[in-house]
Amino acid sequence: MIKNVLIVDDDQEMLLSVKEGLEKYDETFSVIIAGDGEVAVDKLRSDPVSLVVTDLKMPRMNGFTLLAHIIEHYPDIPVIIITAYSTPEMEKQARLGGAVGYIEKPFMIEDLARKIVSALRQESEGGTLHGISSGTFLQLIEMEQKTCTIRVVDRSSEKKGVLFFRKGELMDARVNGLSGVDAAYKIFSWDEVNLSIQNSCQKQDKKIVGDLQGILLEAMRLKDEANVEVEQVETLEVTEPEAPPAPPTATPIAALRKRLQDDLGQRSGVDDIYQDSSWDSLLRQVEEMGDLLNAGRLRAGYVDRRAGTDLILLPGTPAPTVISVNPRGPKDRILQILVNEEIST
Repeated sequence: MIKNVLIVDDDQEMLLSVKEGLEKYDETFSVIIAGDGEVAVDKLRSDPVSLVVTDLKMPRMNGFTLLAHIIEHYPDIPVIIITAYSTPEMEKQARLGGAVGYIEKPFMIEDLARKIVSALRQESEGGTLHGISSGTFLQLIEMEQKTCTIRVVDRSSEKKGVLFFRKGELMDARVNGLSGVDAAYKIFSWDEVNLSIQNSCQKQDKKIVGDLQGILLEAMRLKDEANVEVEQVETLEVTEPEAPPAPPTATPIAALRKRLQDDLGQRSGVDDIYQDSSWDSLLRQVEEMGDLLNAGRLRAGYVDRRAGTDLILLPGTPAPTVISVNPRGPKDRILQILVNEEIST
């Protein structure tokens, strides 16, 4: 995975010269340039950056101010300082400010390249994983109480995010201008990702409250909710306007249940009423025998199962209706109601 290195300097001639000189390393990293600190801040917002190399003395926003901004807003991004005015005190201030490297002007391109490659290697010293689901792996991070910074790349959209873990706790997250739990929800909604692991974490303060499992579950819920909303919008776009729905009417089973309840009350003994097509064949055979014997139309059948619940069967479509009656139920009375009243199912 090629990483982006942002080079910041107000000397345009030098900036272009460094960019050209580093092109030979394009299989390891690519170069983005910015003419001062404010342009660099815009680049950090718009482009995924893995490392910043910045001059100290620049107009509008100098290198120390840019370094402070990166440490506050992008603590996962290492910074190398370059300057033409090197003093031991200045180097000390740069390192105390969070810089990981320091190089003096004039310098050889190869020296700068070595520092960049070394910093990038340390950034992913924990390894890189490709094409996996983030949920299971991140739960292992929690179980092992690992301290690390994880860069996440969504394989489908190529969007990039960062997760910060300290002793297995999710401290913060960042993606596309979002931070905290909202950024974590976004990252955890990605299905297949590449992960690059750095075995350190610059975040000291915990911005995300809650356990990792709960955050993962909430991310999945929000993702499902968003998918449902998209489906509803797509349906609305292609569906013709419909007439107002008719008032709800009672289903045949509900009507049958109410009729028995009204007539028998709590003594009905009915455990359940449902439709079951597996009785079609038996009822059809009984109806055929009834036709041969001129017994008339089959209105109801009774199945004595000799143990526990018995069944009353009512022919009908799309499937026969089955009434499950417990041993205490007045089966004869139920049959009488069904036959005499011609309850329709």
